[in-house]
Amino acid sequence: MSFPLLVRPIRLSIEAIDRRLEQARARSAPHPAGIRTVTLPLALPACCRMVLGFAKAIGGIRRHHHFVSNIPGETQTISSAIYSLIQTPDGDTAAARLVIVSIVIAMGL
Repeated sequence: MSFPLLVRPIRLSIEAIDRRLEQARARSAPHPAGIRTVTLPLALPACCRMVLGFAKAIGGIRRHHHFVSNIPGETQTISSAIYSLIQTPDGDTAAARLVIVSIVIAMGL
């Protein structure tokens, strides 16, 4: 739900950057230097908003854990399973596997 809060500010701020500034910098330095010295400093406020959106997304996991029934093996969602595994001793490896699975699923979609 908070993905638009992450993407939209960055997209709008990068679109608002004057391309002439990037082109002028590209004539005097290679492309990665132009991104580092022109594009990123001008998009910095949007990056700060992205961090706030990410924090909101992390907070949503906690709400999800409280309001969704969490019966292991029956009605457990992947985020609830990750949260439960992190809370148990020696559950970090299994939680990391679930994180990788969820990333693969998200990239596939």
